[in-house]
Amino acid sequence: MLSDELRRPISEAYSAQAVLVTGGASFIGSHLVELLLQAGARVTVADDLSSGHLENLRSCLDRVRFLRGDLRDAGVAREATREQSVLFHLAAMHGGRGYIDSHPVECTNNMVLDHVVLDAATDAGVKKVVFASSACAYPTSLQASATERSLLSETDAGFEERGAAFADGEYGWAKLIGELQLRAFHKQFGIDAIACRLFTAYGPRENESHAVIALIAKALARLDPYPVWGDGTQTRNFTFVEDTALGMALAGAKLSGFDVINVGSPVHTEVNDLVDLIFEILDWRPAQMDYQLDRPVGVLSRAADISKSERLLGWSPRVTVDEGLTKTIAWCQANFDSNRLGRLETLLTSR
Repeated sequence: MLSDELRRPISEAYSAQAVLVTGGASFIGSHLVELLLQAGARVTVADDLSSGHLENLRSCLDRVRFLRGDLRDAGVAREATREQSVLFHLAAMHGGRGYIDSHPVECTNNMVLDHVVLDAATDAGVKKVVFASSACAYPTSLQASATERSLLSETDAGFEERGAAFADGEYGWAKLIGELQLRAFHKQFGIDAIACRLFTAYGPRENESHAVIALIAKALARLDPYPVWGDGTQTRNFTFVEDTALGMALAGAKLSGFDVINVGSPVHTEVNDLVDLIFEILDWRPAQMDYQLDRPVGVLSRAADISKSERLLGWSPRVTVDEGLTKTIAWCQANFDSNRLGRLETLLTSR
């Protein structure tokens, strides 16, 4: 349940407003759609269903306008943005570390997608765009040590300071260029443009291409030896998806002009500790661990400085990792069948 302090600005911002969510059938997008509907918004979802699923919108599909199409097509983007007031732009080619490291071309395609959508939104008179950027926009040099656990501040990445543009792979560069495009549309056309840098979201409706679900799925499949990519000492700030959706909604409700803000936890959690929590919740533990040092792990540490989010949005994560894992594992147990678990190796590098 949201407190009145959080519920009120969301309701005031979105009640009776026409709101478009691109990628709204995705993991994060579907949770955001539900939150916007609770606030009284009139929601349109645009998604090509290349990785999203209508099943994710099962609770609310009859209350949204759904448009299926590839938003790189200018005609689709124009139809989606027509008569919309606010745009949450989550559509992207993305996945977990296995996908983004093995599909660099698809990741750079996001730069085209973002431009087409922003251009259509501006022409349609959309008043505000909230862009799903990524922690991958931050310089990898700031995340190169598993022991020096610094927090990433919004000013650490950008185009004004030398060295602040050094993103994490093709996906990270595409997200950082997306922020640059967002700023350009604000400068030239005056549209409100907010970039939310999302960090390591997890929870129900996610798939095995991302770390938390992959680790849960391996435990549900009772893999023994139990495989972990890397040595398990790398850290992430695992952020429950409902907190992520809330942070994005508040950013759209409270910020204007051009701004960049972190939406992620400030808590570093070591992968080994996360795995131990999974074993504890499932009351199962393998006899042997299999640390796969040849698999991609990305940066060695990542967590967010959320002082700006706390100050401007009144937002900080509400769900602990223990609570979030318990909810996520329950969802996985109810939704993953044995055939799916048997295809884990393929799913780890898919979308």
